[in-house]
Amino acid sequence: MRHRMRIWLIALFIGWLPALAESSPEPGVSPLQSLQIHASRATSSLLLYRGEGFQKAHLARMEEDIRALAAALQATPSPNAELRERHQALEAKLREGAAFGFAEDDMPWGWPLELSKALRDFLTAARSQQGGNTRAELPAKVEYLAVQYLSRAYIGSFETAREQPDTYLGQDERQLVPAIDAEFASLGPQLAPLKTRWDFLKVALQDMNSASNNFSTASGRPFAPITVDRHTRSLSDQWMARAR
Repeated sequence: MRHRMRIWLIALFIGWLPALAESSPEPGVSPLQSLQIHASRATSSLLLYRGEGFQKAHLARMEEDIRALAAALQATPSPNAELRERHQALEAKLREGAAFGFAEDDMPWGWPLELSKALRDFLTAARSQQGGNTRAELPAKVEYLAVQYLSRAYIGSFETAREQPDTYLGQDERQLVPAIDAEFASLGPQLAPLKTRWDFLKVALQDMNSASNNFSTASGRPFAPITVDRHTRSLSDQWMARAR
C-alpha cells in the first residue's frame, strides 16, 4: 500500500513539473541570443566613446565587446552566410565610428542612420536563424532599449525596424517597457534582484521621449546615459550568469 502511494505521489509531482516550468521560467541564453546582447553592447560602447569625450577606457570596452560578439558567433552552431555577412558589416561600422575625428562635423550627418541599420540588420539575421525560440530575449530587449537611449542622448534618434512592429527590433520604450514589465512579472521570486534593478532602470528608459523630435526627456530632466548603461549591463550580466 505504501509502495503504491509513493508511486502515486511521484507521478503526481512529475505531472506538475511542466506547469511549474511554464509559470516560472528560468533564464537561459543561447549563442544566438548572446549574439543579440553583445551586438547591442558593442554599439552602446561606441556611443559612450564618442559621447563621453573619446576616453580610452570606452574604446577598450568596445573592442572587448567586439571580441565577445565574435566569440558568440564562433559558438553558434552552423551560422548561415547572411549572419556572417551582417556581423562583418556591423563590426566595420563600429570601427568606422570610432575612427571619425573628435569634432561633431567629422562624423557624416547620415552615419547614425547607417549605424542603426547595421545593428538592426545583424539582430534581424540572428533572430531569423534562431527561429521562434524567443523565450530568453528579455536581456536583449533591455540592451536594445539602452542603445536607443544612448543614441538619443549623444547623437540623435535611433531608427527602429519599422517593418517589424511585432518584434522588439521595431519597438521603442512605449511598447518595450510594458512588455518587459510583463515578462518580469512572470518570473519566479528567485529573480527578484533582477526585477529590482529593472524597476530602477525603467524610470529612465520610459522617460526617453521617443515620440518627440526634440532631443529632451519627457520629464525635462537631463539624460543619464552612463547610469543607464551601467545598470543595463549589470542586469544582463546577472541574467547570463544565472543561465550558466
